[in-house]
Amino acid sequence: MTVMTNRRTLLGVAGCALLMAACSGSSTSASAPPLRFTAIPDADATELEAKFAPLAAHLSRELGVPVEYLPSDDYTASVEMFKNGDIQLAWFGGLTGVQARQAVDGSQAIAQGRTDELFKSYFIANASTGLERSDDFPTELAEFTFLFGSPSSTSGRLMPEYFILEATGKSAEKFFGTLPTFSGDHKQTALMVARGEADAGALNYVVYDDLVASGEIDPEVCRVIWETPAYVDYNWTVRPEVDTDWPGVSSAKLREVLLAIDDPELLAALRRPEGLIAAENSDYSSIEATAKALGLIR
Repeated sequence: MTVMTNRRTLLGVAGCALLMAACSGSSTSASAPPLRFTAIPDADATELEAKFAPLAAHLSRELGVPVEYLPSDDYTASVEMFKNGDIQLAWFGGLTGVQARQAVDGSQAIAQGRTDELFKSYFIANASTGLERSDDFPTELAEFTFLFGSPSSTSGRLMPEYFILEATGKSAEKFFGTLPTFSGDHKQTALMVARGEADAGALNYVVYDDLVASGEIDPEVCRVIWETPAYVDYNWTVRPEVDTDWPGVSSAKLREVLLAIDDPELLAALRRPEGLIAAENSDYSSIEATAKALGLIR
């Protein structure tokens, strides 16, 4: 009887210990601070919030910690959120990624879309201008009103401005004879040109193609008149404390989880149906050099 009682007691203690360990593990995960991310608002903010909520839920499941999406008001705000530690991860454009990594020592670009190695901008024009598609830069644009997207956009400002300079030898301000006008985001650029509120503009080619596919703009009215040469663009960038402040989470693990995403709904949030590939800071050295040459960063 004594042996049996002791055996039962030991089994009971062992069971309790296992239960306590399991509970302790789940509470650690549940009580971990949320890992927060944002994305540059290159389209309608409400639309982005709806798209990124499922991605946040997916990252939370895969990483074992709470993950939240925080919307940003504009491109500059997304960089400030990263700089201040309000977010630990961001889906940046090429330029905003460079700005964020300059502001936070030890931050890393960890992933990009497969298309981001060879990204491009479209120069578009309202049909009323009479401008047609050309392989050569359309110098006639100097006669028309022109829109950039966000002041900190790679595909909607930085690279279009660089290619204007390369093709004409003039800054955008001198080429157009006026200070740059900004719509705020790629979608607004396309819609304003389509409505005739501006004659022409430059934007992210993926956003334009999506707007045509959805029927929101008519390509016969809002025409592509020139495509830029390729350059590197969007990226996931992470702050260094991800490697220390979240048990079981690291920038390497985060990269692994992002690269494994194959759910079309999650990839659609990024407009990257082809999936993601690894990236590193040095991939964006050309963007940094261009931004410095144009005086957009130091």
